[in-house]
Amino acid sequence: MNEVHVPKKNEEQTLVEHITDLRKAVISSSVFFVVCFVLFLLSINYVVPLLTDENQLVMLGPLDVVRFYTGIAGSLSLGVSAPFIGYQAWKFVRPALTKKESKTALTFLPGIFFSFITGLLFGFFVIFPTVYQFLMSLGTTHFDMMITAKEYFSFMLMTSIPLGFLFEVPLFLMFLTAIGAVTPQKLKEIRKYGYILMAVISALITPPDVMSQVIVLGPLFGLYELGVLLSSVMYKKKRKAEQPQSPA
Repeated sequence: MNEVHVPKKNEEQTLVEHITDLRKAVISSSVFFVVCFVLFLLSINYVVPLLTDENQLVMLGPLDVVRFYTGIAGSLSLGVSAPFIGYQAWKFVRPALTKKESKTALTFLPGIFFSFITGLLFGFFVIFPTVYQFLMSLGTTHFDMMITAKEYFSFMLMTSIPLGFLFEVPLFLMFLTAIGAVTPQKLKEIRKYGYILMAVISALITPPDVMSQVIVLGPLFGLYELGVLLSSVMYKKKRKAEQPQSPA
């Protein structure tokens, strides 16, 4: 028997559609980011005093001013654009998800964003000033401290942005439970590895003193336990929804 050749027109159309959707998502996200970047640059004179908190900073050259301003505008623009970029990413991967997974992912997007903002604020208002003042007081004991704007801003990002991502852990674990990727029991079994990872991250973003370690480690351990708790709640809710309804 002669085999009938089936044209791949539909497959080619699907591939073209995916590429088109990806292109639209990238362009939309880029335009949104650029608009935010320009707005932050135009308002940089109002933003800088809020971030530097009247600390005496120095610049080593004219190009440092450009790098510092664009660095601030770029970082803030990325943070503001994150929800929009996340929504565009969800639209792109939605065809590959089941209806339930798609709905679940969209439901968790706002919560994950606000968790990131909460962690960022915690890092900026608690961790950063605590660690910064400790290191400055340690340095002024024997030296005259001169801080460049570049060093100040880099240190601020290093002690703030990781907290933003870490504060997303509880909702992320809850989301993974909702789609069946993990279970509360599995999270409890790997708890010690989670704690070790949290301790490593804490050591990277804080000076080696007990007080700073406790300030950071306590919330990080609490975040993991909150993730386990939310995972348990989601798991029970999911099991209940999967149980067949008894006839009236």
